[in-house]
Amino acid sequence: MRIETLSTFPRMYDSVMGESIMKRAQNCGALDFFAYDLRDWTHDRHRTTDDSPYGGGQGLVMKCEPIFEAYDDIAASGPKPYVIFLTPTGEPFNQGLATELSSQERLLFICGHYEGIDERAYTLADRCISLGDYVLTSGELASMVVIDAVVRLLDGVLGDEGSAIDESFYDGLLEYPQYTRPASYRGMDVPAVLLSGDHAKVDAWRRRQSLQRTLALRPDLLESANTSQEEKAYLVSLQNGKNQDS
Repeated sequence: MRIETLSTFPRMYDSVMGESIMKRAQNCGALDFFAYDLRDWTHDRHRTTDDSPYGGGQGLVMKCEPIFEAYDDIAASGPKPYVIFLTPTGEPFNQGLATELSSQERLLFICGHYEGIDERAYTLADRCISLGDYVLTSGELASMVVIDAVVRLLDGVLGDEGSAIDESFYDGLLEYPQYTRPASYRGMDVPAVLLSGDHAKVDAWRRRQSLQRTLALRPDLLESANTSQEEKAYLVSLQNGKNQDS
């Protein structure tokens, strides 16, 4: 996959994309990443990317001209990119959307700053995404979250190919609790089933824990979660105060 970003602060990506899973993805050939500086498409000596808003108001708005010119040049090199804007007006980001984006050949994130972007630039968008009901300083930060969620789904990126399947939200549920050595610490013991060596029992325990945790912390997820009729009955019993595992 090829992922590109267009922003006024491209060096913000250096640390994130040069460490851990993002670095591994590039080293193994699963990801080609490029961060473009929007100022390279300006035409004044101050390399201006923003201006005062029409109609008055606080702050500055990012100009549309350099965004369009940058897009024209970037898109000309290779297949048409799938363009993403990060904005509070976009659709909520979730694991399903991350999975959908991971199937794209080329993603281009256009990142806003200041008080927003000239509305005309959004005509370039294939997708507008929001991380949640809050405001960040820049679209660079938001794009890093989306990029991370997408890249870790690419083939060959995670060391254990089952890791992404076991994680929270993969099938609509929160992930089960995890433990490692020592088996007992400060009076807190690892559940005995995890020490049993019985993989079937471990799998069943983990599934029930996911159901319990989701019901307790994010019951809204259960409406669309991938659960069987037996599991739905189990959830009803949990709501009635029965069958709680420890």
